[in-house]
Amino acid sequence: MDPLEDVLSLLGATSHVSAGLVGGGRWAVGFDPPAGAKFNAVRRGRCALRVEGHAEPIALGPGDCFLLTRPAAYTLFSDPEAPVEPAYPIFAAAVDGVARVGHGDDVFLIGGAFALGGRARGLLLDDLPPVIHVPADTPEADTVQWALGEIDAELRSTRLGSRLVAEHLALVLLIRVLRLHLARDDQPTSGWLAGLTDPVVAPALRAMHARPADPWTVDEVARAATVSRSTLAARFKKVVGVGPLEYLTRWRIELAADRIRRGTDTVATIAQSVGYGSESALSVAFKRTTGLSPRAYRAEMAKAGRRD
Repeated sequence: MDPLEDVLSLLGATSHVSAGLVGGGRWAVGFDPPAGAKFNAVRRGRCALRVEGHAEPIALGPGDCFLLTRPAAYTLFSDPEAPVEPAYPIFAAAVDGVARVGHGDDVFLIGGAFALGGRARGLLLDDLPPVIHVPADTPEADTVQWALGEIDAELRSTRLGSRLVAEHLALVLLIRVLRLHLARDDQPTSGWLAGLTDPVVAPALRAMHARPADPWTVDEVARAATVSRSTLAARFKKVVGVGPLEYLTRWRIELAADRIRRGTDTVATIAQSVGYGSESALSVAFKRTTGLSPRAYRAEMAKAGRRD
């Protein structure tokens, strides 16, 4: 079982591709903090990115892509001294899927956002740097460039379902950016994402994700990873930040929370399905992790659904 696939599926990751942006001359567009993750890619020309809380802007050239993982305001610009125009009116006035700023068409960008669900930050986004920049000239970026090219082609197309295809391709792009980030030498030094590429931790994660309801012990997880108990415990704690059984508890709670959000199964049934022998055992672990009992969490989700 692939833990990254598990988490993205659990989060119900969806994407929305926005209008393209054409800019010319001196211009700057300011964007509100994204609710989830946000990407933009330069298909033609050059510009720069400035993210709130980061001192240095990032230069962007043709084919460059970036992923924002924090709710921070950001600005795309051709000139750091240009007056910043808010993004919303510019994109509200888009024609044929293209928003325009400045004078001319020196730069063309495509972009979109990813909705990842309410618990996404702790599960995925907190383990990522605030900005992941993928320059086009890095050899490992070829697969990202393929996805960008396909999204661009679909957005320019008049074929049936082109926008839906583009949005599915955006999810492909997200996974490929994450893969590329994990393959870099400067990948995160801790967190479960770092564990996905660790030779000791990765097989342990795969085993627990494949059978989360099993009565795992540290010895059994170590056997699945083909290392000693002491090696597994030390390495897992160093890389992921918690021990293997604590990680398993957190994952079981995420599975239980997902079942509560999505259906009407009893808490006792959910407890059995995620590896707890009784409703009370799940309730204690659930409240310790989320701050709410399973029943209170279900009531909160129902209330949020009515508000939507």
